[in-house]
Amino acid sequence: QIQLMESGGGSVQTGGSLRLSCTASGTTAGYYMGWFRQPPGKEREPVAGIDSRGIITYTGTFTNSVKGRFTISKDNAKNTLHLQMNNLRSEDTGMYYCAADSRNSNFWSGRPSFWGQGTQVTVAS
Repeated sequence: QIQLMESGGGSVQTGGSLRLSCTASGTTAGYYMGWFRQPPGKEREPVAGIDSRGIITYTGTFTNSVKGRFTISKDNAKNTLHLQMNNLRSEDTGMYYCAADSRNSNFWSGRPSFWGQGTQVTVAS
């Protein structure tokens, strides 16, 4: 069983930065992990993922908007996932969720087995 706990959300001005963290309890070795975003009134969708070899993927609805601004990384020693978000825009506002699954297909289809509780990001213009 894996438990995920996000932190690092908050309110920032347009152009600001935030670094989200997701601390996992239980081994995540071999798991696919990543971040989802849920804008207000919209569906929750994946933003970025990283596999056990460190291969990173940015795809989905938000690909073009986050490209070059968001960076996902994983600290295996600390069992922690990060999402560095720079040059934030108002459209980045939403709940951000950490998620994990043993299969990347489950992650990218929106059905990961494990979810964090989410952390709110608000970007004010």
